[in-house]
Amino acid sequence: MKRTDLTAKAIYEAWKANPTLPAFGFGVRVCLLNVDLQRRYTDTETFATAYEGDSNQLQFVNAIARAVRDMAMPVVWTYVAYLPDGKDCGRWGTRSDAPMAIQNVGHQSPQAEIDARLEVDRDRDLILHKRMASAFFETHLSSFLVFNRIDTLIVTGGATSGCVRASIVDAMSHGYRVIVPEECVADREESPHYAALYDIAVKYGDVLPAAEVLESLASMQGNKPVTVNAQ
Repeated sequence: MKRTDLTAKAIYEAWKANPTLPAFGFGVRVCLLNVDLQRRYTDTETFATAYEGDSNQLQFVNAIARAVRDMAMPVVWTYVAYLPDGKDCGRWGTRSDAPMAIQNVGHQSPQAEIDARLEVDRDRDLILHKRMASAFFETHLSSFLVFNRIDTLIVTGGATSGCVRASIVDAMSHGYRVIVPEECVADREESPHYAALYDIAVKYGDVLPAAEVLESLASMQGNKPVTVNAQ
């Protein structure tokens, strides 16, 4: 094991400044996979389980979603929720019996609601319930992507080191190109966030500025990039 006094952020930024591997790049058909952008993780004013990311995270997600829809390609929003007794949370739900433990997130709970600041087209977008970390595990995401002939997944959401990374590892394992707009993923703490970004960038996908992702989508469609309404 190589030992260093550098922080996870410094290691990631050093890689970003001088990557030693070529990019995977975009394919032909994309899907935007938004992982668990539900109030449990985004509503910092209400829930102690929520965490802050980039100040423009949700605005970038909205812009990318609009761009993907404009290409007549799919947008997916995942959320985690469980039965009233939490038994379908499995082993994941056995570590804590605190009121805010994950197995206590019911389908009708405010914690399960996708953040209202996000532009969800409920007539077109897929709202995907999942129970475990990966968006692929025991869901119909794989068959949905195959039917839509997708070869590239753009992944946003949280936590970077948890459900986002798990979904990305499975996406790569299924043969998809993976694109991560850096400003669009977040975590509870800085170190695991940057450690996960480094791990993703070195092994599983391309971590890019969100503006660059929008530019790539625009070039695929032959349009100007979608405007982001920054706050």
